[in-house]
Amino acid sequence: MKKHRANKAAIIGGGVIGGGWAARFLLNGWDVHVYDPDPDAERKVNEVLANARWALPMLYDRALPKEGRLVFAQTLEDAVLDANWVQESVPEKLELKREIIRLVQAHEAGIVIVSSSTSGFKPTDLQQGASNPEMIIVSHPFNPVYLLPLVEVVAGEATHPTVIEDACETLTAIGMFPLVVRREIDAHIADRFLEAVWREALWLIKDGIATTEEIDNAIRYGFGLRWAQMGLFETYRIAGGEGGMAHFIQQFGPALKWPWTKLMDVPELTDELVQQVGDQSDAQSGHLTIRELERLRDTNLIAMMRALKDRGSAAGKLIADHERAFQEPDASEVPFVTIRRTVPVDWTDYNGHMNESRYGQMFSDAADAVMVAVGADPDYIASGLSYFTVETSVKYVLETHAGEDVRVETRILLGEGKKLKLLHDMRRATDGELLATCDQFLLHVSLETRKTCEPRADVANRLRELTARHADARAEQERTIQ
Repeated sequence: MKKHRANKAAIIGGGVIGGGWAARFLLNGWDVHVYDPDPDAERKVNEVLANARWALPMLYDRALPKEGRLVFAQTLEDAVLDANWVQESVPEKLELKREIIRLVQAHEAGIVIVSSSTSGFKPTDLQQGASNPEMIIVSHPFNPVYLLPLVEVVAGEATHPTVIEDACETLTAIGMFPLVVRREIDAHIADRFLEAVWREALWLIKDGIATTEEIDNAIRYGFGLRWAQMGLFETYRIAGGEGGMAHFIQQFGPALKWPWTKLMDVPELTDELVQQVGDQSDAQSGHLTIRELERLRDTNLIAMMRALKDRGSAAGKLIADHERAFQEPDASEVPFVTIRRTVPVDWTDYNGHMNESRYGQMFSDAADAVMVAVGADPDYIASGLSYFTVETSVKYVLETHAGEDVRVETRILLGEGKKLKLLHDMRRATDGELLATCDQFLLHVSLETRKTCEPRADVANRLRELTARHADARAEQERTIQ
């Protein structure tokens, strides 16, 4: 396969989904070239990107990779030149998609993965008439693409097996969860569930059983919360009690034959029903603009996914795994920049700024970075040795708000025997403004006896080395000032 100088994604179609793909790739360090003849495409993509730049960094406790370069190409040929991923996100018209894919492969000679965002068409349908059908797949994402990790990956009859492997590797590297669909089927997996729920919801409205808001309440206050972290079958396994899934099916399986739903029947979308649904939706959410609803959605998703991250569960575990690929602190720097991150929304309080407990979290994480740098890492702790904080003094200088990029600069003031003393300065990344400081004193302990003890020799030596380097840097700085 052709070698490329840098990761470049070509996004064909700059609507909501195309813009989300552009943001997902761009914020993970890829160069992105967008092609869409719509004169409003640049504005639309930049609006999606503004939301993504605000939201995605808040999921992580490290800074995202350096943002790639965004280009709005004037021609499709310019967009796909030297790309190593092409994502087609044009409207759901089969012939249009086939024509776009044909043109892409004509310009790129069929040497790169051409992935379609289609929510309904099978990849074999898209491969018909293509010059290199073996490179064509479906990668169906979910909105907002820059936050939600799920992407359904589907091979067509002609798709080469290694293409799916390569695609999954790329998608995983940008923080997504590639769910490989075992066999082609219209609408893949997730949208078939959504279609069933949507069809039933329309009947409930038409028959006067519930309004749009009442249906949404049934989801968001009930099973939606369970599904967010357990899915369908794990939820029902618990419902079966000690008997598990088998007991659940035995108990509730017969109900599947009862006439509870109208899943096999579709209500006629008369003008009256369309107006009824539209009016109810306006009454429910019409007081908010689409941009405001998107911000509310993203804020809630961030908080929920970060909560799952703290528990190492579901989408949260995926975020934690992806975060490990981000740049680690460089202990050779003086001062040692131990933290680079974006302040998440769930760290702010009723005053609109970062809660004081989160400053403690920030400085605790900075101390952890120092520990890892000297060799007191998770393996060291598992061996029964660690450092405990025994005293801190925090000074709050300026307010810190959600969405701000911040860094913590740490100086090692003392690293001798059992003692470790650190000075942390938390600064706004954009202008270096000091936001808070923390003096922190730690002691080395045995986790078995819970008493102080000498650190292991290699850790003690590394700590002495870093302490001396920091002392030399302070001395040089003082000489410069004098």
